[in-house]
Amino acid sequence: MYYVINMLTLPDFKEKKILYISNIDDSLPNLLKFHNSNIRLYKDNKFVNQISIHLVFCVFICGTTSITTPLIRNLQEYGISIFLLTESLKPYAQINAQAEGNYILRKKQYTLADSSNLEIARSIVKNKVQNQISLLRLNKKKLPESIININSKIEKVKNIQELLGLEGSCAYKYYSLIFNNISWSRRAPRTKEDIPNLLLDIGYTFLFNYVGALLRLFGFDTYKGIYHQLFFQRESLPCDIMEPLRPLVDQQLIKSYNLKQIKEKDFKFKNGQYFMNIKYNHHYTNIWFTMIMNNKEKIYKYIYGFYRYFMDRQKNKFPIFQI
Repeated sequence: MYYVINMLTLPDFKEKKILYISNIDDSLPNLLKFHNSNIRLYKDNKFVNQISIHLVFCVFICGTTSITTPLIRNLQEYGISIFLLTESLKPYAQINAQAEGNYILRKKQYTLADSSNLEIARSIVKNKVQNQISLLRLNKKKLPESIININSKIEKVKNIQELLGLEGSCAYKYYSLIFNNISWSRRAPRTKEDIPNLLLDIGYTFLFNYVGALLRLFGFDTYKGIYHQLFFQRESLPCDIMEPLRPLVDQQLIKSYNLKQIKEKDFKFKNGQYFMNIKYNHHYTNIWFTMIMNNKEKIYKYIYGFYRYFMDRQKNKFPIFQI
């Protein structure tokens, strides 16, 4: 029998939503309270809105908001994680809900053989590259032979370091092709050197937190990675599991540019970096949260498949995520 928290059954999960609370005006303080199985929002001590706690999967809070201790206790009881963001949408703290008692799963994580570690890492990279190829084809890009034939090269790598190098080489070619219609220069994480990179960082970060919340509720130790090795204070496992999902963010960025949802006037440039005008936070967070919600069932099934595979690798195949 698999150990899964009741809330993670797919029929229930289909109804779950991301709750996003934003407050960029400190003169009108936000307050979140628990009341009759609802999460209630008060602004300047006046009731504004509420949502049933049964409909929420995770909560993102941007800017200044007060939270009552009864609400925190109930969010933990219902398996709901809280992520705190700065006004520029950078996460700075989180209150995680997790199934800490799944010791069988964690024992399997900690005792995974090196050969199995490399096998899983290969599967993750193969899946990511296949989704990148699918996205390139969807956008009618000409595929280099080096990307088309990469699976045979992945099978020949002898360690994680070789695999990282091969994936990096493929990613460089992929990014230069997929974004060549949006004034793309290069992929430069966390540098904020242009608007596309800034938006990709935000999209990847929201996806990372969402994946991490799911993994914790299945009982995984999210700091114990497979492809991404142990690193101080880094949750390496969500980095692994979100690799095949990254093209979802890439696809949404292209779509948002095509739909004229992204406007240069919404951003500021200072000290060599781009920043989003905070009054447009809701518009851009809505782009990424809508993308996640539109794919939440596929993401759930993928992570549940990974859980089943990890619990019994003899009976279950490694899951494949298809964009």
